[in-house]
Amino acid sequence: MQKKDLGLLVLILVVGAVVAAINPRFLSPINLANTANLVGLFGLFAIGQGFVIITGGIELSVGSVIALLGVLFVSLVAGGTAWPVVALLMLALGVLIGLAHGLLITRLGMQPFIVTLCGLLIYRGVARFYTADATAGFVFGQTLPWLEWLTAGRTWGVPHSFVAMLVVAAVMWVVLHRSVFGRHLYAVGKNEEAARYAGVATGRVIVAAYVICAVLTAVAAIFFAMYTRSISPASHGSFYELYAIAAAVLGGFSLRGGEGSIVGVVLGAVLLQVLQNLVNLLGIPSSLNFAVMGSVILIGVLADQQFAELRRRRAVRAQAEAQATAAE
Repeated sequence: MQKKDLGLLVLILVVGAVVAAINPRFLSPINLANTANLVGLFGLFAIGQGFVIITGGIELSVGSVIALLGVLFVSLVAGGTAWPVVALLMLALGVLIGLAHGLLITRLGMQPFIVTLCGLLIYRGVARFYTADATAGFVFGQTLPWLEWLTAGRTWGVPHSFVAMLVVAAVMWVVLHRSVFGRHLYAVGKNEEAARYAGVATGRVIVAAYVICAVLTAVAAIFFAMYTRSISPASHGSFYELYAIAAAVLGGFSLRGGEGSIVGVVLGAVLLQVLQNLVNLLGIPSSLNFAVMGSVILIGVLADQQFAELRRRRAVRAQAEAQATAAE
């Protein structure tokens, strides 16, 4: 575990202890299970956001993708289509969305901010058009035992969404930290031009990062759809991209690219939900949630800049000492 991850874990434990001291309900099994469920739901697409950020990009259409795919999933399953088929279709759409974003950025040279901002507007608009701005939901009394158990069920009190996030995190940890592709991701984020000269297929790496992000967002969309069971396309998933960015930044992912860890983004998602839980338990108006989110992102970016400046000074000092030693 990196120093940043360890520091974040300590911060989570401290915040959790403070919340528990103020309100003992924080440690109740029901509250812990509900918090774990939310950590799993938001952690799934936050991990995907991390893969994009590590390349120096950004994915702003996460919330709209969750709304669009969620609406499609609910309407098709409620209409009688076998849910495994619909789930595979949602994953395929996730791949297509990721490919579209990645190719627009790498082949046409468009900025990730512009591409994904347009995606945010397009997918939300399509979702609203598809339902004629109505709420999509299951038919009254309709049950899907296996699907409900897989997505919204619990085993020994542990939500399956949280289990799914842990499985995804384990797989993505291997991909990012123990594979050649992971090393290429870090290289592209550090210096794309240098990575290209070193023989890295930078375009393919960036496209793959956006595909991974979109697929994990599709998985999250299915879990969210079964969690809510009804979706208003105008509001479902709104500002979820901020949660993903905040979790990644808190987890040590630099918005400049080239830094971050899977453990960090998971801990970032945990801290965000603990803070949200703190807001709820203390009776603070929910309207301040976005203020909390904005403050978290701001503090995370400021901390990242300070760490970067510290590393730069250490590098300059080490270089000066090496030159002085050589001169002697």
